Amino acid sequence: MRNRSRLAVLGCGTFLLAASTLNGSEPLRMRVSPEMTLAPGLVTVRASVEADSQNRFLEVVAESEDFYRSSQIQLNGKDAPVLNVLEFRNLPTGMYHITGVLVGEHGPRATVLKLAKVAPSVGSLR
Repeated sequence: MRNRSRLAVLGCGTFLLAASTLNGSEPLRMRVSPEMTLAPGLVTVRASVEADSQNRFLEVVAESEDFYRSSQIQLNGKDAPVLNVLEFRNLPTGMYHITGVLVGEHGPRATVLKLAKVAPSVGSLR
């Protein structure tokens, strides 16, 4: 869990910010599919970002007890695409915390946490 402290800094106070909404909707919504897959796992993250001139980047992290992978997407304020799709391929067995952090010009704006499980493949159980 190498970058948990980095995410803690990014995420500091963002749960409170995520609860407040802009124009009656959420600044960041995230869907992870599938919620459970076999190793080596492929997990797709669909992140919907509300258009806002403050938006600077979106960071999505897939982290388990023994594995870490992240991706960062630069956002061009209100002109950025609403839907951002990321794939985390070849994930080893484990329970993954999939965290999305929407960062604006003044720091984190919203944080979303989802879970995904990558189970051992049938061949590895023998």
